[in-house]
Amino acid sequence: MTRHWMARAGMLFATAALIAPLYAGEAAAQGAPATYPARPIRVIVPFPAGGPSDVGMRVIAQKMTDNWGQQVLVDNRPGANTIIGAEAVAKSGADGYTLLFAIDSTLTMNQHLYAKIPYDPVRDFTPVSLTLWSPLIVVTDAQTGPGSIKDLIQRARAAPGKLSYGAGTITTQLAGEQFKRMSGLDIVMVPYKGSPPTVQGMLSGDVSFIIDGVTSSVPHLKSGKFRALATMGDKAPAALPQLPVFSAEAGLADFNIGVWLGLVAPAGTPADIVDRLNREVARILTLTDVRERLAAVGLEPMNATPAEFGAYITQQSARWGELIRQTGIRLE
Repeated sequence: MTRHWMARAGMLFATAALIAPLYAGEAAAQGAPATYPARPIRVIVPFPAGGPSDVGMRVIAQKMTDNWGQQVLVDNRPGANTIIGAEAVAKSGADGYTLLFAIDSTLTMNQHLYAKIPYDPVRDFTPVSLTLWSPLIVVTDAQTGPGSIKDLIQRARAAPGKLSYGAGTITTQLAGEQFKRMSGLDIVMVPYKGSPPTVQGMLSGDVSFIIDGVTSSVPHLKSGKFRALATMGDKAPAALPQLPVFSAEAGLADFNIGVWLGLVAPAGTPADIVDRLNREVARILTLTDVRERLAAVGLEPMNATPAEFGAYITQQSARWGELIRQTGIRLE
């Protein structure tokens, strides 16, 4: 990605961090309905249990439950590149009791990948809160895999078309495609439905390496089965502080890719409910125990007002739409 984009994104995150407390104070003065939530809230996670989005949302949901005295339930609805879960929320009542914990591709990529999808990322959802960021990492088998990104590149060049990588989301697939294009490598992508099956593909030896978030690989990195080669972000994640930066290791300038997650509600959800949800997420993400639990699995807290989150979705949609057009990737 370009330095210009990185600078703009960095400014957005910094601005969000500064403005969110002020925004929260203003919203608190207006007041959300005293009766909300009056019954359990369901948050649909469009991935299987155990992946980064599921783990992160469950940490947040438990704190919501503890504070509000109403159950905040995580409902895993995997499939169709998050379309199944997104459609379910888009068609739900706009009352704040059904929410979507969306990964970036749900709101910024699917509309460019498919000829038609059963929801509109802008028209059908109300942004609530940009929530978590997960830097991508490159992982391989500790015994038989390459020892570094440079070694991986050398192996790929020595055996064109022989090395394969697993990717469980369109973001990781596009990250691999960008790696291929920028380095001129002939490697084969093997798609999976989420992080857990991607990790299983690595465990079973079906792929040479995987590109994934940190969360699902942590147990296998600790056990010594996996080796992390580099982070595709611009700095090492807290869970793996010694991990090299991919762009420097591969000699690819301006390569900075990660996955973000955010909470959205059906379009038409009352602003006071959206504000209350935004304030609650912001509060939870400042808690020390929450930040420590998230860091341990490679998730970093983010925050923004609903308006800032909406602007960010628009910006990211333009960014990924351009790359998808360049690569010619289409899904059906």
